[in-house]
This record gives sequence, C-alpha cells and structure tokens, in this order.
Amino acid sequence: MKKKRMFACLLLVLIIGCAACSSAEQSKQAKNNGQEKENVTITVSAAASLQDALGEIKKSFEKKYSDVDVTYNFGSSGTLAQQISQGAPVDVFFSAAEDKFDTLIKDGSIKQENSADLVGNDLVLVVPKEGDAAVQSFEELPAAQKVAIGTPESVPAGQYAKETLQHLHIWDKVSEKLIYAKDVRQVLTYVETGNVDAGMVYKTDALISSKVKIAATAEEKSHAPIIYPAGIIESSKQQKEAALFYQYLQSEEAMNIFEKYGFKGLR
Repeated sequence: MKKKRMFACLLLVLIIGCAACSSAEQSKQAKNNGQEKENVTITVSAAASLQDALGEIKKSFEKKYSDVDVTYNFGSSGTLAQQISQGAPVDVFFSAAEDKFDTLIKDGSIKQENSADLVGNDLVLVVPKEGDAAVQSFEELPAAQKVAIGTPESVPAGQYAKETLQHLHIWDKVSEKLIYAKDVRQVLTYVETGNVDAGMVYKTDALISSKVKIAATAEEKSHAPIIYPAGIIESSKQQKEAALFYQYLQSEEAMNIFEKYGFKGLR
C-alpha cells in the first residue's frame, strides 16, 4: 500500500515537472515569435517650463499605449539642443524656443517634416506673494535690488526677458541687478524664497506656484514670439514609438492638457 502511494506521488511530481517545463518552453517560444514583447522606452528632452503639463500627458499617453514608457529629460532648451547635437540618445525634442530648435533642423538632427509648432506662452513679471513687493511693473524694475531671469544665451525665457527690458529701454539700468538662473524653474524658486525682488518667467510657471503673484504681463511686441516646437530626432532607434508620442502631443486630448496649464494651443 505504501509503495503504491509512493509511486503515485512520484508520478504526480513527474507530471507537474513536465507541465512546468512545457509552459516555460511555450513562453520562450512566444517571446521568440514576437507574441510577448518588452515595453519600449523613449527619451523626451523638453524645456523645464513643460514639466507639469508633460507629466500629465505622460500618464494619459502610457494609458493609451501601454507598451511604451516615456522618460523625460528637462532643462533649458539651449542646453538640451547642445546635448542632442553632441549625440545624446534622445527620441523627441520639445523646445521653448524656435532658434534652438532650428539649429537642430539645420544640422540634420531633426527633419522639417517631422516637426511642428505646438503651443505658445506669455512672459510675466512675478513677485513674492507675501509682503510688500518692491516693484509692480516692468517699468519699476530699476528700483529693485535683485531681479532673476534665465541666462539669455541658453534659456529662452531669459532671452525674451532681455528683449523686453531692451524694448522698454531699461536694460542698462537693470543689468547690474540681474541674478541669472539655469532655467525658468530656478528663477521661480528665487522669487518664491524671497532671494530676489522679482523674476521674469513664463505665465505657465507662475500659475503653478502658490508663493508668487503675477505683477505684469509683457506685451507680445516687446519680444520675439514665444513658440514651442517639437520634433522627432532623426537618430532615434525607436522611430515608431517616437512618432506615436509626437503625434499624440498634437492630439485634442494633449492640447486640452496644455491649455489647462496655461499654454496657448497653436494646432
């Protein structure tokens, strides 16, 4: 009786083992036949001012395309463009300035037909929300002790700020008071912490902060148009997935998210 039970147990173990091996082999064959694929990850280099909007867009995109993961690299458009020119592994570039973007089109990093102007923005003057602000308008900036802007050479918002101050003929009076930042988010932080009297950022950045208030909005004629172009990097190894994300950025769903965060839709 004991021998029969032992034999039955051994037989059961053998059957389970064979079934497991068969299942593993089928799984391996399925992967080899392309029936089961690992997610593809794409890298998107984008202007720092797009961080919040793109965070929400990432969620909605990945929900729709569950086999594609999006990784962001945020920074100033000038720095990101330079990284791409030097061969950084990027699939999509979303710039806050046309000139930085056009540089990549000229050197062949992005094809004209794989690019588009997607959204626009406004340049605003922000001051700390608490306390008495030293300035309430652009014209009053010469009275401030410290004013923060992005570094004009690499930060588009900084270039727009410089153009605005020059347009108002107060650049010479304000230039010695300027504190330069690596991107608009750093400018915003300087104002939030009270390290400067005022800062010049995009409207979209000002709207996400509860610690600053908008004192004034720059006139459109005072600076070059604020346009955000996006495009697929020609050297991307994930062209199909990059194209999916690029097209999704132009969708009605994505545009609604951009507008929710204060951007102006251009599509």
